[in-house]
Amino acid sequence: MNTLPIARWQKVFAAAIAITGITSTTNAVAAELLRGAGDSFAQPLYQRYSQEYAQQTGEKFKYTTIGSGGGIRLFINKSIDFAATNLIPTPIEQNQIKDGLLMLPTGGSAVAIVYNLQNVSQEVKLSRSKLAQIFSGKITNWQQVNPSFPSKRIQVVVCQDSCGTSYILTKYLHKITGGEITASRSPEWGFSVYASLAQDSAIAAEVRRVDGAIGYVQRNFALDSNLTIASLENKSGNYLTPTLEATQKALGNVKFNDDFTTEDIADPEDGYPLASLTWILVYQKYTNEETLNSTKNLLLWILTKGQALNEQLEYTRIPEDIAKKAEKAINDQLRIIPY
Repeated sequence: MNTLPIARWQKVFAAAIAITGITSTTNAVAAELLRGAGDSFAQPLYQRYSQEYAQQTGEKFKYTTIGSGGGIRLFINKSIDFAATNLIPTPIEQNQIKDGLLMLPTGGSAVAIVYNLQNVSQEVKLSRSKLAQIFSGKITNWQQVNPSFPSKRIQVVVCQDSCGTSYILTKYLHKITGGEITASRSPEWGFSVYASLAQDSAIAAEVRRVDGAIGYVQRNFALDSNLTIASLENKSGNYLTPTLEATQKALGNVKFNDDFTTEDIADPEDGYPLASLTWILVYQKYTNEETLNSTKNLLLWILTKGQALNEQLEYTRIPEDIAKKAEKAINDQLRIIPY
């Protein structure tokens, strides 16, 4: 049986309480307020979706950032109506979702490697090997990255608990090291990290505060926090930052399975290497027709009008053919119980 550390249970419980409070205070205003929770990777996207959806349709939904793992757990426990995640639920997790699961892609983005190296104007460029060595504790001083950099300890800041950005990073490191580093939602880094913090906002704040720090966050959080972003070497030997164009190249040849999961994109040939999709998780079976219709309406809006917002926020769009297949899945698979 899977168990959670006490601190992590407290975070999930606190989010559930917050979500419950949202429902109780808004029922008098709106008949149906869909509640979602999940990763910070997609938070800027869902925040904009929420604003535009309310303006265009008069309907509202609420999204709470708790991390991919926390969102999946709240979804399993039926504490929310939908979850957003850049993690594909495990078979064990999927078996725990008693009302069925429909998992749909909503956009793509990238993880930025961010750093704080004061009094250094030269760009930090990380080769594949040096990136792996930093996050395995084999490189500990900035002079080992570049001899012209000051002799300053590298302070590694990571994401704690079940974290989608950790999985994106370690999946890539696993690929480029031939399996030496394990791909994990909750990595055992094998060395003493400087700090382990929940959510991108906390990691960004700590990197900005500590001279010599390095960490990883969704690229919008890096830009919003005015953090310096390292250039990473991709499979073709090019050094790139996580621009929209570089992310689009990385995700341009993604192959989708019938259930809308994807083939391996751990080490793309072209584009920025730390790219990923984000998915929305919804139930297939409903006892309330109003909730069913509200869920369908939101999903169909995200896959049509909502996609027009993605590139404004530096997220990639879902390919049109996949969006059409997703629309069909929504209409075919979401049903009232019994059916």
